Amino acid sequence: MANKYVNFISDEHLLTCVGNLHKAYLKAKNNITKKNFYSNKVDTIKLTFDAKFNDIDEESLIQAEILRQIDKSINNSIGTFHEQILGGIKGFEVGNLSGFDIKATDDTLFADIKNKHNTMNSSSAESLFQKLARYADDYKKAKCYWVQILAKNSFNELWKGEINGKEYSHSRVYKISGDQFYALLSGQEDALLQLYKALPKAIKDYLQSIEHSNSIAENSAIDEIKLETEISKRSILDQITFENYSYYLGFDKL
Repeated sequence: MANKYVNFISDEHLLTCVGNLHKAYLKAKNNITKKNFYSNKVDTIKLTFDAKFNDIDEESLIQAEILRQIDKSINNSIGTFHEQILGGIKGFEVGNLSGFDIKATDDTLFADIKNKHNTMNSSSAESLFQKLARYADDYKKAKCYWVQILAKNSFNELWKGEINGKEYSHSRVYKISGDQFYALLSGQEDALLQLYKALPKAIKDYLQSIEHSNSIAENSAIDEIKLETEISKRSILDQITFENYSYYLGFDKL
């Protein structure tokens, strides 16, 4: 019987990956309490400009800021989603904190997956190249890849060049775009496109399969802050500023 979603992994595996990502979203949303929202210090001066220049009311502005924090934590989970999807292709497996993200079961391929092309500084790039080169040296038949799921171009090429002032190259260390890596592992040129087109249906099917109550989870930060404003009679922004910077000169008078 033909697969419902994509041709290169089972329907069950795809829905499991969707479910794992959904749990990560719920966890991220539940984690945004007032305490967590304040943990990195909120830039209320920037938020003041945002509110006035973009004509956004304070509550909507704080909700947007909370969503930005959630989005930051979700980005890592998106990378994990791709690892899990690719690890479901026959002949490959997920690294599970083994130093690589994906490997061939016969040790002929090792890969480190980054969701975006610009997520590494030069020191991180140098460290990654050295790690991939070590795998290539240890496994003489292995090709080793730096995978950029969202890349500027479509490519599969040797990774060589200057990093931190040093020349790097290895005959079996490559960099590759997401579409080409999906094609390489699946043997199907349109594998990433298949996934993209299948996701709306797969997500809809997954959400319909779970208890509705399990899918509802909201951050509590804005409610906690609004509760404080009812007592203090401050605006939402003033309340956030007071709670973050009351030790600054004069800010305790807000």
